[in-house]
Amino acid sequence: MAGLIHGVEVDTVRRGLERVRAEIEDAARKAGRGPDEVELLAAVKYIPLEDLPVLHEAGLTLLGENRAQELEAKATAHPEFRWHFIGQLQSRKVKQILPYVELIHSVASDSALKQLGKHGTPETEILVEVNVAGEEGKAGIDPDELPAFLERAPVRVGGLMTMPPFAEDPEASRRHFAALKELADAHGLTRLSMGTSQDFAVAVEEGATLIRVGTRLYGA
Repeated sequence: MAGLIHGVEVDTVRRGLERVRAEIEDAARKAGRGPDEVELLAAVKYIPLEDLPVLHEAGLTLLGENRAQELEAKATAHPEFRWHFIGQLQSRKVKQILPYVELIHSVASDSALKQLGKHGTPETEILVEVNVAGEEGKAGIDPDELPAFLERAPVRVGGLMTMPPFAEDPEASRRHFAALKELADAHGLTRLSMGTSQDFAVAVEEGATLIRVGTRLYGA
């Protein structure tokens, strides 16, 4: 079925997905990588629960939600998707989201580590959010704090995540993505969540293994 369902058009999402996949392939080729090294996550913070079947029909399989309550509701209603948590992680929300997600992208506090130690399982995997740009007031640990933070982690750390400063020019993000890749390599970490709708191609060129794309998929 194609057409309009609760405001999200299946054909629009399909076209958006095709365009994004083509850009991933092109960026990966430029970097000497295979496109299968990059996983596409559809950010659904602004997509209502009722529209999620449209995304599945369009071919999306991995979704990321920013808010714990919305994640619980959406993942409960739509277990056909794989789910990641991509928002700023509050320690009091850890227990709530763990049953629904295969990966948390945004761990950056000792209080969150404490809750992960209480409620995590051997299957629990996280990414540590790093403020590579040193932005004041921005979430993420300082790069210099990473070795000690990794030692304190009570669950498996698969890699790192970052959100560079917003810039109109995607090239402005390149040095921050490169810095995260260098940091991950130095600690033997393989998963890198970096790059969003406006700069994911640059992120792929710099080693992203997970990109978080929203508006580019939905026709905006």
